[in-house]
Amino acid sequence: MKIKIRPFNLKDKKETIQLWNGCGLVVPVNNPLKDIQRKLKVQPKLFLVAVKDGKIIGTVMGGYEGHRGWINYLAVDPAHQKSGIGRKLMSEIEKKLKKLGCPKINLQVRKTNSKVRVFYEKIGYSQDKVVSLWEKIG
Repeated sequence: MKIKIRPFNLKDKKETIQLWNGCGLVVPVNNPLKDIQRKLKVQPKLFLVAVKDGKIIGTVMGGYEGHRGWINYLAVDPAHQKSGIGRKLMSEIEKKLKKLGCPKINLQVRKTNSKVRVFYEKIGYSQDKVVSLWEKIG
């Protein structure tokens, strides 16, 4: 069956969180339920899922604040990795961000996740010469 990419909706919540856990995206500083709730309040159309045979097998969450776009929670079910789904999700979110006038997309990859860094490099992303800083405020 064909893969369909569509916007996330609330009925996808449980399956999405299971996918993120299965892909190792959830760490102690992330609360995936809160991240979903926050995203649904801000640009929810930039939260996409890939569906095959009625099952969510991929996700990507995009955002744009007027200066640059951001990618979060790109995930593909391990059983479907290396089949082009990640590329399709990225292509779709890039089109949506470009349509909003976004000139540049940033994303963050954990240093330990070299496999994902290779994926992003293959689709045209490169390492920036910056240091990423953060503070948890809520």
